Amino acid sequence: MNDVHEGELLYVYAVTRPFAIPLPDGVRGLDGKVPGLIEHRGLCAAVSRVPAEDFDAVPLRAHLEDLDWLGRTARTHQAVIAALATVTCPVPLRLATVCRDESGVRRLLDSGRTRFVPAIERLDGRIEWGVKVYAQAEQPARSPELHPLEPKAATGRDYLRQRLRERRSRDEVWRRAGVLSRALHAELCERAEAGRLHRPQNARLSGEPGENVLNAAYLVPLDRSEDFVAAIRDFIPHIEGVRVELTGPWAPYSFAGGPDDGHGQDGHGQEGWEER
Repeated sequence: MNDVHEGELLYVYAVTRPFAIPLPDGVRGLDGKVPGLIEHRGLCAAVSRVPAEDFDAVPLRAHLEDLDWLGRTARTHQAVIAALATVTCPVPLRLATVCRDESGVRRLLDSGRTRFVPAIERLDGRIEWGVKVYAQAEQPARSPELHPLEPKAATGRDYLRQRLRERRSRDEVWRRAGVLSRALHAELCERAEAGRLHRPQNARLSGEPGENVLNAAYLVPLDRSEDFVAAIRDFIPHIEGVRVELTGPWAPYSFAGGPDDGHGQDGHGQEGWEER
């Protein structure tokens, strides 16, 4: 691609091997155009031109506090990487990795070569599945012992007893969700090449009902993906008040940084600005 113009920066989505297959129709980057490719010494960066007034260091810090802006940017970032994953093996970069110009992108490729090359080799032919377990406190497990049918509390003592029963019910749902989460994670780690535990998602940010107890990712070879998904469905019992959610397949965001460096512990790394 041509070098950037004044007032523009280069946003870098991912690093891959050079490839010749066109990206799927309809994929668009942050500038509304098909992402460009910058090749350098056997590696390739997928990039878009973005305005410095939004992505330079100071305005970017302000934007990262705006959840609507952050959500739109993250969705586009993810969509580009998902498109790349249909034609090659991308190593996703952290959200808002920005370089000054093409020379900066080449420096990024050089400085990260010792991570990018092994990661591409390790992740090629593999995908990521996400598994979440929720304790749905709004729909607690009910039993005659914990929830006898009774009218609205008439006295303060009746009210306190009712609240105690509700609390015990919520605690029981959490206990069951925790037991299932530990057993499910152990089982899936046996079936996957690698597993990662992420921080539970904040319910207010995710918009999902219930409290997130397990938020995990698993690296699975493509040719074993169907068996992995079938194992999840076979393993999960029906537990009232506990919900299991399978997401994916994704490009392997959680495993892009290697087994020990902690990259991706929150799912997609950390937001930041690269001075290159």
